[in-house]
Amino acid sequence: MIKTVIIGQGMAASYLEVGLERLKRNEIPDYGVPLRNWIPVKYDEIEIVGSYDVDERKIGKTAYELAREFFDSSVIPGKLKEIQVRRGIHMGSLKGLPYKAKGLEEKLGFDKAVETLIEEWKSLGAEVFVNVITTEPAEPIGSFDELMARVREGYLSASQAYAYAVARYAKEVKPSVFINAIPSPIANDAAFIQLYEASNAIVFGDDAATGATPLTADLLEHLYQRNRRVLGIAQFNIGGNTDFLALTEPERNIMKKKTKSSMVSDILGYEAPNYIRPTGYLEPLGDKKFVAMIIEYSSFGDFKDEIYVIMRVNDKPAIVGVLIDMIRLAKIALEKKKYGTVYEVNAFYTKKPGPPGAKAISKVKAFYRLLDWLGLKDPRD
Repeated sequence: MIKTVIIGQGMAASYLEVGLERLKRNEIPDYGVPLRNWIPVKYDEIEIVGSYDVDERKIGKTAYELAREFFDSSVIPGKLKEIQVRRGIHMGSLKGLPYKAKGLEEKLGFDKAVETLIEEWKSLGAEVFVNVITTEPAEPIGSFDELMARVREGYLSASQAYAYAVARYAKEVKPSVFINAIPSPIANDAAFIQLYEASNAIVFGDDAATGATPLTADLLEHLYQRNRRVLGIAQFNIGGNTDFLALTEPERNIMKKKTKSSMVSDILGYEAPNYIRPTGYLEPLGDKKFVAMIIEYSSFGDFKDEIYVIMRVNDKPAIVGVLIDMIRLAKIALEKKKYGTVYEVNAFYTKKPGPPGAKAISKVKAFYRLLDWLGLKDPRD
């Protein structure tokens, strides 16, 4: 079994917990899981054994109770009653948001908080950790020595603190994988790559790509291949879930901008003016975000053409299919002992693929690179 811990018991976590169990019971099809039954790791092998949050409203409740906020109780698997939400690390990650939050470090201090997590994870037998906390402001640390200095000071973001704790756990207990599904730079931070290589740990990341961004990447690849000069790109999202509420804060929004827009020059080979970022919060939209995109380009004879895209995306269900694949790929990466990070996984599943300095490529190219890494072929071939 792939014993998995969820970090951040929000909407994404509930959709993952409910969706995975229903998938295992054949109650829903596996649309949206890119590698579906192509790889030897089956859905039944994933077992969610723990969940962490810092929202006082959630601590001590079960995943079943919290899932009732989003699902009718008739479709929530009873197994979720076995998953109790434990107190995690806060590090100010929810500062400025309308939630009463408290982390282990506020009572125990940072060192003891990390040790507490390691002991709990050891009792759970965990080996894969999925980070889906709310987008936080964070920058790469860069230097391993600086990372260790910040650890001593307890001066880290929540994602960095969890990533450090997983590395400690991997070195002291068992090799493990940290899946960073949010924009905080972990797989793109040389300090963490060095730490993970030395700790028998693996990080996938950063920022899971599920909605408009993969489509934008593939459209840019098409234009590059047809030698059409991109003149400008405007892509924006508006949503009504908690993540969009958090992104109304500029320092959080800038994290999304970095992971979304970094692909443009990587794919095209030149800088094209672009505005690619979340732009607003509108509560009635809920989780079904609104996306609009315009790409203007020059075609033969210097004629100007445009691509317009309007779409609605159920945000959290889209990320679940990606996470289910990444959890299964975590087992394969551990078997291969690919400590540090795995670009082939990151390039397909994330907006800002690590390691530091790696280029974003179109998802269609990344898909075939991933199949090569797995030793698979497209069944259509």
